[in-house]
Amino acid sequence: MAAPGILLVDKPQGITSHDVVARARRALGTRKIGHAGTLDPMATGLLVLGVEGATRLLTFVVGLDKTYRATIRLGVATDTDDADGQTVATVDASSVDSARIVEHIAQLTGRISQVPSTYSAIKVDGRRAYDLARAGEDVQLKAREVTVSRFDVLAERRPSTSSGTEGSSGTEGSSGTEGVIDLDVVVDCSSGTYIRSLARDLGAALGVGGHLTALRRTRIGPFEAAQAVAIDAIADAPLLAPADAAAAVLGRFDVTADEARDLRHGKRLAGAAERLSADPTAAIDPDGVLVGIVERRGADVKSAMNMPEEAAR
Repeated sequence: MAAPGILLVDKPQGITSHDVVARARRALGTRKIGHAGTLDPMATGLLVLGVEGATRLLTFVVGLDKTYRATIRLGVATDTDDADGQTVATVDASSVDSARIVEHIAQLTGRISQVPSTYSAIKVDGRRAYDLARAGEDVQLKAREVTVSRFDVLAERRPSTSSGTEGSSGTEGSSGTEGVIDLDVVVDCSSGTYIRSLARDLGAALGVGGHLTALRRTRIGPFEAAQAVAIDAIADAPLLAPADAAAAVLGRFDVTADEARDLRHGKRLAGAAERLSADPTAAIDPDGVLVGIVERRGADVKSAMNMPEEAAR
């Protein structure tokens, strides 16, 4: 049986998140692997996998804030809001000045209402929206509140410019198509934010259309793409121990051996709430083993999720 832990993988372009999970299952010899947060086939970057008992920690990873590097092409709209779709409109964007771009990006920053892409994985009456859209059905998704805490332009490229402005992120996206503007951007956002929708909405606000030509996830909570391994290196990749991963995500609550035993037996720790630095947080015993996730109950500390010792080492 594979050791439990968290595995950080740098997903390449052209495969699905499920493909990465399938590769990890073969490489590590276990079926018990899941991921926290899908990446589209076009996208690259950080995918967080849970192995064996550490799959239970993924529920705390899914909702973490994320960072993306992306390239937005203004002047072309597609049916999927990204480069994998069919072009549905083309408008000369060359007259759009940088000040207007910055102005409309500011309106897409902060707490905003966003309609997800029609070709998203959101379920509608039990079916994925992208399956319905590809079947020719009319898909109407509801707007949702998301937070975009950072939406910055790193480089702007136009057909008349042979190279990007200083500070280019180096993401993909040709500037050789007349009438388009390519923007390399960085976005910090809450879970559930669609970067494709930001590209679409920015283009729509500017009156020229827009779509995503490149997307890379560089961060999920405390985890960075720089820590991740290539898909071909999964078999030999070190796993983050459940205790270390949980502490990185939730904070650390050190308990004595007696307290660890009580928590594992479902008992509360009387008067221990003042010792918690976060709620919930990861309870870790003197041997460095994750006891479980605990939370406050008045002045006491109570287990919200126990980790069997064999799943936590």
